[in-house]
Amino acid sequence: MALLVMKFGGSSVTDASAMRRVAQRVAASHRCGNKVAVVVSAMGDTTDDLLDLANQIAPGPKPAREMDMLLSAGERISMALLAIAIQELGVPAKSYTGAQAGMRTDTSHGRARLLDVQPGRVRSTLDEGTVAIVAGFQGISTGDDITTLGRGGSDTTAVALAAALDADVCEIYTDVDGLYTADPRIVHNARQITRITIEETLEMAAHGAKILHLRAVEYARRFTVPLHVRSSFSDREGTHILVGRPLTEDTMEEPIISGVTHDTSLGKVTAVGIPDVPGAAASVIGAVAQAGVSIDMIVQNISTSDARTSDISFTIPEAEGPDAVAAVRALQATMGFDDVLYTSHIGKLSLVGAGMRSNPSVAAKLFESLASAGVNIEMISTSEIRISVICDQADVENAVRVVHTAFGLDAEEEAVVYGGTGR
Repeated sequence: MALLVMKFGGSSVTDASAMRRVAQRVAASHRCGNKVAVVVSAMGDTTDDLLDLANQIAPGPKPAREMDMLLSAGERISMALLAIAIQELGVPAKSYTGAQAGMRTDTSHGRARLLDVQPGRVRSTLDEGTVAIVAGFQGISTGDDITTLGRGGSDTTAVALAAALDADVCEIYTDVDGLYTADPRIVHNARQITRITIEETLEMAAHGAKILHLRAVEYARRFTVPLHVRSSFSDREGTHILVGRPLTEDTMEEPIISGVTHDTSLGKVTAVGIPDVPGAAASVIGAVAQAGVSIDMIVQNISTSDARTSDISFTIPEAEGPDAVAAVRALQATMGFDDVLYTSHIGKLSLVGAGMRSNPSVAAKLFESLASAGVNIEMISTSEIRISVICDQADVENAVRVVHTAFGLDAEEEAVVYGGTGR
């Protein structure tokens, strides 16, 4: 008998028929003797529909506290309907909000961080032989207000609950059969990955792969939570994510490259002609951080002239471009640099694989394949198991396909995408 946490995304519970299919899967696992806790997202486009309603009522800024109350309703609807569906199959089930499940957060509405998980009620429910269903994406703050966890919140809820319950595995159900060597909507013959290290998964999640959210993967690595990514539409084995296992040459039996990820939601900010003095970069990057903007890649170019100036470029989420530009522009008069430039429609391609550590030819092959496709590289960033390049957004999809083929990752058959959202 195992203790399982099963997480189902919105594409898995789009309507009553999908809800019944999920209920049957949960009930089957329970009948096998497992203790089963379920974390569920809002149905289909429910969250977007609620946002649209709020915008119709108040087009401008809205109270963050009330928005959390509103948006958390989607998951509460899902949890109750799933509990009803499971009970209809003759299996006992109880639903819990994030607050009832002990998800304690800070007070940051809309992007709350988990501080503690106290799953006493969930554990008692499991011990009595009942399926426990928890609403994802939400918790209760230290001020006793309902909060939401922001993007990837349901994934984070599931992993945090699995850690608190000391679950044997956290199963993430989505609309594809597991993790792939590239987005199967872009590379139709992408190959399914059967097993991958948590470090590689972390890099893929951080650089564009949409099946698992970065926060959830970070949580899984920190608390050594085994992850298993599967499809709620099939019985295929999916992808096992290895945790608590060091990256050694013993694990390098698989290909050098695990996958190619991409992100087309970036912008680039460049501060031009910054005086080349100590602390200049800290001032620029610090101002952007103070504005709450997340920075991805940073490149500094030192002038070779006698002017002793430099340019600092960094990428940020495209939606946060205006805030980043305003933060840097506010420094221009005091720091004395020449200008602030902003470029939207930036794309990023990342090559990820633990085997590349000991293979110096990987970078050369990547750059050669991009050159053959006519892709101009604007920025480069590397880690021990990743190489990322910035290019024009319009070139990204073709670049992904070219690089995927160049590294021998193409499969003979097309990947199946059951729902279409990737979540």
